[in-house]
Amino acid sequence: MNRAALSLGDKELSVAQPVVYNALNTWRVGSAAISLGIVLAGLLALFLKTWIALATFGTNDVVTFYQFARSLNEHGLEWTYRHSISFNHPPLTAYYLRWIYQLDHLSWFRENGFTFPFLLRLPGIIADFVVVLLLLRISLTDARIRLPAWSLILFALSPVSLMVSGFHGNTDSIMVMFFCLTAYMCLKEQPWLGGLFFALTCQVKVIPVLFFPVLFLFWFQRKAIFSFLLPFGLTSLALWSEPLLKFPLLFAKNVLSYGSYWGLWGITYWLRLTQWRPFSTVTFYNFPPAEMIVVTILKVLIIGAVLLLAWRRRALAARAVIDSIAYGWVIFFVLSPGVCAQYMVWLAPFMLMLSPSFYPWLTAASSLFLFFFYNTIGHGLPWYLGISTNHLNTVWTPWAIWPWAALITGMILFWRKAVAADPTLRLFSLKVLPAESRH
Repeated sequence: MNRAALSLGDKELSVAQPVVYNALNTWRVGSAAISLGIVLAGLLALFLKTWIALATFGTNDVVTFYQFARSLNEHGLEWTYRHSISFNHPPLTAYYLRWIYQLDHLSWFRENGFTFPFLLRLPGIIADFVVVLLLLRISLTDARIRLPAWSLILFALSPVSLMVSGFHGNTDSIMVMFFCLTAYMCLKEQPWLGGLFFALTCQVKVIPVLFFPVLFLFWFQRKAIFSFLLPFGLTSLALWSEPLLKFPLLFAKNVLSYGSYWGLWGITYWLRLTQWRPFSTVTFYNFPPAEMIVVTILKVLIIGAVLLLAWRRRALAARAVIDSIAYGWVIFFVLSPGVCAQYMVWLAPFMLMLSPSFYPWLTAASSLFLFFFYNTIGHGLPWYLGISTNHLNTVWTPWAIWPWAALITGMILFWRKAVAADPTLRLFSLKVLPAESRH
């Protein structure tokens, strides 16, 4: 393998542990037996997550989603948006919640254990398996992304997805699946399907809109912007038609302007530790003035950084769009005012494709954080129901430092690698990277 083609993590590991690294890295996807092993690992994870989902209730998110579903079923979408600021999900999620709420009240489903908590988690469990198959296909068919077999097995059996998709109870894994399909369509040069899948991504969670500039400039550079925007626009308008036509301001307030909890992650956590009163309120809306200023600055920095990333990398090869998304996620998680536990699945597949040997470090740090989070709110093993409260925040929040610190370290090392490859590279510049650049 050409040394110049190594990712940052691979290069560092090859220096420190050449024998182990070379042995692992030669065990690459290719043979039918190895591919079958990866699929079986994915199926094992699917079975374990399904068993966990059937045997547990999940977190308080499940309770909240049930309340949303009952409100949607009895009063409709507009009433739910108006009477619950915490309902910040796009309409597609609302329609699914209302549907499984109705299924939950059918005797056959209840008698066979297919209750609301299980039905809420089932799509995410299936989505995780789809992503494993997708990454395997990419590694088998695309020479630009060759993933070591061990990294795909680790991804398939990741404790992060096991805890989030199997136990937590939310829709994050579904969003990740659609986003991965969007990126895959960039590799395949399929703008129509790329636009469709990106629209579906944004129907599950609104956060992927942050990456619209990356995709827009990617397809614009290839003179395929209309083919991307048309399916994206039509699908979005169709699925958002109810709120856009009937209550657009309410929709914008609840969904498009949502911000996560202050004081539980990264920069805002450290500000909260100062015990200065202006930074002491843990909330996700109606921020005190000082917190609002910091939140606004951090959001502007994130958006500006992703815009700059999209502009400078727009001429790079299709492979680079996955790296751009990965870099964007790193920027988001380092600077974000707030991150919830289940968000840790968002960046996982993109970090794996960016650097297979940095991915285990991030997975280890994220798993450590998530274990102590769920073990705290679930009051020890075995977990059945986890309720996160303000009182418990002081117990589990310090463990969030581990993945945050890992991502800061990764950000620094990725930048050092880029500068080593091109000493003329500048952090603050509008210069577009040439098509042959590897940054």
